[in-house]
Amino acid sequence: MASALALDAVPVILVAHGSRDPRAAEATRALARAVAAARPGGLVSASWLDHTDPGPTAALRSLAVAGHPRAVLVPLLLTAAYHRRVDIPAAVAAARRAGPPIDVRVCDVLGPAGGVVDAGLLAGLRRRLAEVVPGRFDALVLAAAGTRDARARASVGRVAGALGAELGMPCRVSYASAAPPAVGAAVARLRAAGARRVAVSAYFLAPGLFHDAVVAGAREAGAVAVSGPLTDAPELAALVLRRVDAATAAA
Repeated sequence: MASALALDAVPVILVAHGSRDPRAAEATRALARAVAAARPGGLVSASWLDHTDPGPTAALRSLAVAGHPRAVLVPLLLTAAYHRRVDIPAAVAAARRAGPPIDVRVCDVLGPAGGVVDAGLLAGLRRRLAEVVPGRFDALVLAAAGTRDARARASVGRVAGALGAELGMPCRVSYASAAPPAVGAAVARLRAAGARRVAVSAYFLAPGLFHDAVVAGAREAGAVAVSGPLTDAPELAALVLRRVDAATAAA
């Protein structure tokens, strides 16, 4: 019962990367609505590290001024790279320095935590694939945004391995920026190795320029389909709640 009441007791702020593309902000708001609907009675809001207001510092200050003594911050990130290690802690520190005090718990990212790939994350990726590939495919590319952080890339590789194991087929990683291979190269390699129908699973939380580029590159390389971003998939909302429950239980 304690975990079921956790969201009711502590306001939740989702923290997204942010984008100039307005579709990304709307996807974050849609996820906030999905999380609130999945467990009614709690206060769930969205914030962004860049491009869209409010930022997490302002969102936390607003809660503190309104009299909330605690909050849970959920990083809407798929790897624990720079934004999780630097930007979010800095935002929390800034909120604590100004205005009324507030105790802030920061959750794990939505990607692998402690080396573990959440089953709900895989289920969400499979849902989005099923929406665009009604027929069979025999190989898969997991297309991620990209990072120079080797540990973050390793976590993407764990997701690709787990997704491929669930589907019983090879699954290779590609990146839209910062690291090779690009999605077209990954699709081409699988086709050269004998795959006849290669699908692309978009490892993105929201639409934007990176996802658009993945769609274009995959189609040019002959992929049969590219899934949509996770956005407000029910499996993702449930994962957010598990991260919240873990943070409040630890507190």
